[in-house]
Amino acid sequence: MNTDRWNASLYDEKHSFVSRYGGDIIDLLDPRQGERILDLGCGTGDLAYQLYKRGANVIGVDKSENMVMEAKKKYPERSFFVGDVTELSYHEEFDAVFSNATLHWIKTPEKALQRIAQSLKPGGRFVAEFGGKGNVQTITNEIKHQCYLHHVTCTDEEFPWYYPSIGEYTTLMEAQGFHVTMACHIDRPTPLEGENGLRNWIEMFAGALLQHATTEVREEMVSQAEQRLKTVLYHDGSWIADYKRIRVRGIKAT
Repeated sequence: MNTDRWNASLYDEKHSFVSRYGGDIIDLLDPRQGERILDLGCGTGDLAYQLYKRGANVIGVDKSENMVMEAKKKYPERSFFVGDVTELSYHEEFDAVFSNATLHWIKTPEKALQRIAQSLKPGGRFVAEFGGKGNVQTITNEIKHQCYLHHVTCTDEEFPWYYPSIGEYTTLMEAQGFHVTMACHIDRPTPLEGENGLRNWIEMFAGALLQHATTEVREEMVSQAEQRLKTVLYHDGSWIADYKRIRVRGIKAT
């Protein structure tokens, strides 16, 4: 049985930058009045609500029940559902599929893209941004180093993310019948909120890498990671995560 590890309140309180950076993706999507749009990995609903305010008829889907419950609480007039991207059953129902900061969590990208293409009407748009090659590599390399120092198991299979290159991902898109009209790789150093920004980021997003550590050892590992990374990622009173993003836009074949 899968455990829902997402803390929706912590996500909104300490990681609201995820939604804030999504505004550019909405502009790239350019939602139109009355369009039916699927927001994949809608989180707590902020970007789905922005799409709604721009005239779209939006359905939000997220694998986390905690996130969906929070989205429904914040925006009760909108439609949010618990669902796995790789198990979507929609068939040519949407004018556009939108996704921000989600697809790097899906380690079977071919299956995800197949379901996305299936959900779109012919000529429909797919617009997404997610972690690309090299994303948070400084942070994850340090976590792996701490696992080594503390004799904590951390296998490649337990690495929770998929960070492709542009060439890799656009090839997968084309294999599913998308005409790729835009793709770019963006260096986006991202401030993390507060003195404990790095610690909060690890707690929210990187727990899978520390799952075999005891609570005591985990605390020691995170503290040592903070000390070692402070000279690299801490600037002017703020932690800056080494984010690298892929942004894509594709049109489903007619």
